[in-house]
Amino acid sequence: MPARSRTVAPPGWSRWLVPPAALSIHLAIGQVYAWSVFKPPLEASLGLSGTASALPFQVAIVMLGLSAAFGGTLVERKGPRWAMAVSALCFCSGFLVAACGAGTRQYWLVVAGYGLIGGTGLGIGYISPVSTLIKWFPDRPGLASGIAIMGFGGGALIASPWSTALLSAFGKDATGIARTFLVMGLAYGVFMTLGVLLIRVPPDADTDGHADGRGAGTSDAPARPAAATAQVSARTALRTPQFWCLWVVLCANVTAGIGILEKAAPMITDFFAESSSPVTATAAAGFVGLLSLANMLGRILWSSVSDAVGRKHVYRLYLGAGALMYLLIALTGGSSKPVLIVCAAVILSFYGGGFATVPAYLKDLFGTHQVGAIHGRLLTAWSTAGILGPLIVNAIADAGKSAGHTGPGLYTTSFFVMIGVLALGFAANEFIRPVHPRHHEPAGAERSAAVAPDEGVAL
Repeated sequence: MPARSRTVAPPGWSRWLVPPAALSIHLAIGQVYAWSVFKPPLEASLGLSGTASALPFQVAIVMLGLSAAFGGTLVERKGPRWAMAVSALCFCSGFLVAACGAGTRQYWLVVAGYGLIGGTGLGIGYISPVSTLIKWFPDRPGLASGIAIMGFGGGALIASPWSTALLSAFGKDATGIARTFLVMGLAYGVFMTLGVLLIRVPPDADTDGHADGRGAGTSDAPARPAAATAQVSARTALRTPQFWCLWVVLCANVTAGIGILEKAAPMITDFFAESSSPVTATAAAGFVGLLSLANMLGRILWSSVSDAVGRKHVYRLYLGAGALMYLLIALTGGSSKPVLIVCAAVILSFYGGGFATVPAYLKDLFGTHQVGAIHGRLLTAWSTAGILGPLIVNAIADAGKSAGHTGPGLYTTSFFVMIGVLALGFAANEFIRPVHPRHHEPAGAERSAAVAPDEGVAL
């Protein structure tokens, strides 16, 4: 494993240098959550419907899940630096291809660049630091995964106002959109390179499957945790009901959150378009940024809470309270901006918390043996939700506009659909139990797998 061995931490290396490397990647690829800022300009300049303008985002999320599923094993074998470099190359070149598409008014190039190429970078980049941080912080896995994934939720906090400013400077026509994509692709390339150069992996796993930083003399090395109750391979995990129940849980939580996030800017504009105080484009971009902040803070807050109360309990909160927030918006959101904003922010905090908590949930169920590869496979739930969430909200809103509806009425039906989706996820969470011992790896298998990780991707 030469690619991985070149990034092993030297003596004296502090594990607290690893989170900034993870954040440099996740803050960049988290730009995808600011896609709604581009929807109105694309629709106006290229004559697209709301459903069509969501296509690059949907394809990107689909590719995120698929590339994470197929790339999880490669990340375990080749290491996070290789994965981060591939992520930077794909994500940034995707922007450049999308810029060509917008400049030539060839929308399929925008979909191919931002969606297919950039989405591949999203998936590889998303999983690249997660298993590494869990191994650096075995004593606090929820906090570690929250740190790793926090940046992805906060990416739009930077990208939303930045995109708005660039579009204001370059113009909101096809040429201005192309120039905005070009500048963002080049800037993100520089920023992501910092993470590639900084990332390090802990020394090889010891005989119980945990990273032992003390062996290499690393600074602030983690204390050795108790051995996990289960060590399950990625291939075997796919045969367990726990994996598929958790797949449904994640898919439900993501569908409910991503439906709002992808449509955030036009949604709040539509809600109050006929009120005495309509929402401006700048204020709508601010709403996207606020949701990004809630998404980011939820990742670190709720993942830390899960270390104290347990993963199952915190997912009950995400899914149960999330359904109540949707009900409140459906019943009263159209008459009150604060209600809509607060409820949407809470839903997005649960959305982010779900992503940050799931790696630790996987560790609790399947151990650390191949948690990165299992995590990658689980993210196919994100691909599915990336289609379902925007499709539900956009299709219902487009149909409502065709029927002459306006305001909150464009979204009420989709909100009730989301309540049903969350109820399904809540039920699936209740069925999750510890993995049966027959699925556990035999003693010593984890050590040998560190040399030859599972190479099959049985999806």
